[in-house]
This record gives sequence, C-alpha cells and structure tokens, in this order.
Amino acid sequence: MSNQRARLWKRLSCVKLKSMQSRYKWQIVPSNPEAWILAQELNLPNEIAMVLVNRGLRTAEDASFFLYGGLNELHDPFLMRGMKEAVERILRAIQKKEKIIIFGDYDVDGILSVVLLVKALSSLGGQVEYFIPERMKDGYGLKPHHLETILKMKADLVVSVDCGIKAVDFVREARKNGLEVIITDHHHPGDSLPEAVAILNPVLEECGYPDRHLAGVGVAFKLVQALFRRQGINQDLSHFLKLVSLGTVADVAELKGENRILVREGLKKMKEARTPGLKSLLEGSGLNNRKLNEIDLGFRLGPRINAAGRLGMTDIALQLFFSESPEECDSLVKKLNELNSARQRIEEKILREAVEKIEARQLHQKYRLLVLGSENWHRGVIGIVASRVKEIFYRPVILFAYENGQAYGSGRSIPELSLIDLVSDCSDLCQNFGGHKQAVGCTLSLERLPDFKDRLNLLALARITDDLLERKLLIDCRLNFSSITPSFVEFYSRLLPFGVGNPRPVFMAEEVDVLSEPTVVQNRHLKFWVRQSGRVFEVMAWEKARVWPDLRRGSCLDLAYSLQFSDYRGKRQMTLALEDLRPHQAG
Repeated sequence: MSNQRARLWKRLSCVKLKSMQSRYKWQIVPSNPEAWILAQELNLPNEIAMVLVNRGLRTAEDASFFLYGGLNELHDPFLMRGMKEAVERILRAIQKKEKIIIFGDYDVDGILSVVLLVKALSSLGGQVEYFIPERMKDGYGLKPHHLETILKMKADLVVSVDCGIKAVDFVREARKNGLEVIITDHHHPGDSLPEAVAILNPVLEECGYPDRHLAGVGVAFKLVQALFRRQGINQDLSHFLKLVSLGTVADVAELKGENRILVREGLKKMKEARTPGLKSLLEGSGLNNRKLNEIDLGFRLGPRINAAGRLGMTDIALQLFFSESPEECDSLVKKLNELNSARQRIEEKILREAVEKIEARQLHQKYRLLVLGSENWHRGVIGIVASRVKEIFYRPVILFAYENGQAYGSGRSIPELSLIDLVSDCSDLCQNFGGHKQAVGCTLSLERLPDFKDRLNLLALARITDDLLERKLLIDCRLNFSSITPSFVEFYSRLLPFGVGNPRPVFMAEEVDVLSEPTVVQNRHLKFWVRQSGRVFEVMAWEKARVWPDLRRGSCLDLAYSLQFSDYRGKRQMTLALEDLRPHQAG
C-alpha cells in the first residue's frame, strides 16, 4: 500500500509541475561506440570517456595527453616560424646593451605578457623598459603616433606582446627611423603582414607551430623558453606559469593542448606565490591559503587587473607586479579593488539603462540583433555589458559609446553565430574593426551609425534563424547518482581545468525526488536536497532563486546538472550545480 501511495504521490507531483518549464532546449548527445572503445583502452568510466569524445578526443593517444600530459610534453618553441630570428635579434640586443621596449596591450593578457617578458629579459641582462598605450586616448595596438614616444625612450628594438599583427604602418615608419620591431601576437592578421624582423603568431597558416590557440602570454612564454634554451640556461621556468595561467584564462583562450597544460601547472604554482605583488593580489582577493581553480583566475583575479586597463589606469597593475615592497603592493591592490568596484558600478548603471531601452522600445521583439548606444556610456566596459545583455535577451548585441563624433562599439554573440562576419560585411562603414566569432570591436563616425544599424539588421534578418535564438543546453550524457563514486570523481578531476573548448560537463539524471523545501540563499540562489538511486545530494541553483517558484518538496524531476567541488577547512565537498530542470513524465 505504501508503494502505491508513493507512486500516486509521484504522479500528482509531476502533474503539478507541468507548468514549470525548462529554460533550455535539451540536446542530449547520443551514445557513441567510440566512447565505449576509449573507456576500455584507458580503463575509464563510460561517462568520462563520453565527455572526452564529445570534446573531440577520440583516440587513446589524444585522450591520454589530455588527461595526463605535463610540461615535458610542451612543443619545441623553435617550431614556431620566426622564433630563430627573434631569439638571435634579442640576444644581440642584450649583448650590445641596446634599449629594448616591450609594447603591450592594456588587458590582462597584454599586461601579464609585458611583465613576463620584462622580467625574463632583465634576468638575461637586457636593458628593458615597457610601454602600454592608454586605452581611452590611444586605442588598441601599435599606431604610427606611438613612434615619437618610443623614439624618445631611445629604443633600439621594440618587441610587441599580445598585439602588432596589423601594425603595418607602425613597422614601416619604425624602419624609416632605424628602429627594428619583433611582433608576438595571437590575433588574426589583416590583408598584409608587417615587415618586421620576426613575427611570432601561431594563428598564421605559415607559422608551422602545432598549437594555434596560445594566448598572447603563451606566445611570450614560448619566446622566453627559446631564449633560455639558446643561452644554454637550464633554469626552471615554471614560476612564470602563474602569469601564463592567469593571462590565458582571463583572455578566454581555448583550454586544450598546451593552454591546458600551462593553466593546470600554473594553478598548482599559485599557492606558492612568493613575489609581493601576487601575494598581495591573492590576499586582497580573499584567495590566499587555499587551492585555486580556473574560476578564481577568471572571476576574482583577472577582473581586478582588467579594471585598471578598462578605466585607463594600467600602470597600477604593472607597478603591482614590478614592486618589491609588500607595503606598496598592499596599497596598489587596495586601489585595484576600488577600481574594480567602480567598474562594477559603471557596468550596472549601463546594464540597467540598456535593458530599460530595449524593453521600453521592445527592441528584442523587433530585431534579431541589438544595436544601441549612448554618450553617457564608458567605452572601457561596454564589452562586458554587451555580454550580459546578450545573455538576458539571447541574441547578438553591439553597444556603442559616443565620444567627440565617434561611435566606439563592442559586441558579443551567441555561440552559433559569427559576429565578426556580420561586421566584416559592413566594413566600408567602419574606420576600423576586429575580433573573432564571439566578440568584436569597431569604430565609426557617429553620422554613419544609422547606416551601420540598418545594414546589420538586414544581414541579421537573413542569417539569424529562430532556431539560433533558442537557448540550448548540450548534455554530455546520462549520469545516475549511483555512478558518482570516488573512482568516478577521481577521473572527473582529471578533466580540469574547464573553459573554452573544454566546458564543464553537463549530466542528466531522471526521476529525481526533491527531499527538502527549497531555500533561497542571499536572495539570489536556490538550495535543496535530492535523491535518486538511493543516493542523496545537495543541489545549488546559482542565480535562479526566482526561476522556479513552484518547486516544492516531493517534486519528481529530471535534472541537468554539473558537479561542483569546494574545499572547506581541508575537506573536499561536492554539490550538484543545477543547470536546468523539467518535470519527470511518469510512465
């Protein structure tokens, strides 16, 4: 009788929850025979093998490298075209005591590339200084007008980091003035390449380097590897990996291949931070004395450094990493925290205004791509806001800041649409533009903005289908609670770190019972306990406190979830992070 009552209660619960809709269209990856073969070859749980195959790792060799590859498997830096010439020119400059200027970008990747290369060349005896343009005044990259400043610094050699692949005019003018240039970059080129002494860029077809996905700081690290090797110095360079890992994650580089190794090994080194700057940054971010993960890099450390560049105060971040004074570093981190808080307030204000404009004019109902701007918006942060607006309305977004008759734009796209292709088809209206599939930047005169909007809207109408605007959740495989064993968790930890190219796996469990009344945490999150297959877990629904108001104890659900781990007082705890849910349809 009790079993009959339980089944009846489950059916009633399911009927009650039919009005509770899932937020996404679930796409469950079908079973793949390759996963079963991989599981047998490497003695893996079937679900882990399925995740690997879903990431394109179909052979035992590729999967083994992904799971177990270390620093010994890094590629020879001299495989990169231009490396030999770059190394020879830099070593000649060091030998002749020539002035070397490292020219960088103002984002985290660019700042840390500068720090890495300045420290490495200085340790080799180089006479090194750096220059990073001011974001609001100078814009991105090496421009001819920078040449006057660099010549005043009495430079003999300029080495760019995280920029320069389009600096054709700058290099031409530099050569006229007897100044040689080495380009290290990871962005896509324009129609022609600069006539530099050497170009190090794994993206280039002719580069020859096996891994095309290095961040700017990763390319700088390969240059340092090559320099030390050519000098016959066997010094352990792993201490640089702290900078490399932070820059790589902050730049949202793909976490496969070498990036994966560099970030994983860098995270291990983070807890051994000895330089005053990094120690102060960890402490000021509340991250000292604990194991760090990629989320800490991307959402705690990176934004503090990035805030300095976005608000035009890059020197504060640079001083932090070059200072040897703990007291000065603590003061600089305090300033970075203040800048980050200011950046967050500016973002919230812009976000609120953008959402109000969109909803008041029903722009998300009229257009498949959202384009809007204001003279009151800070162009240093509109890219971050565009990303948030994109998530709210789930369509591509380009936001503009208007200054002195110019429109400075930053856009973000949904996964299946290449925004750079759309903007490229409007390039005749732009003064300059650049980016990639998911993110773009562009500048145009304010008077041409209406034409730009009209053409983009026509292109969007033709290329953005209803299906593209439907939120989708890719589920790697089914994973019943009974399969979450200590052995499974051990293999799962080998999948870390997660990021672009290696997203956190999403699993599905069916016919899950809610054991407790959901409680709201910090007015934003939802927490409750669930049971399936005799196993009980805590569920955290982050930022979803108001999404499912009808969720109750006794509900019967299908869960889409990921695994989440935390270390509290030396003890590792696991919860299920809720991605989505739907009522289970009782048979």
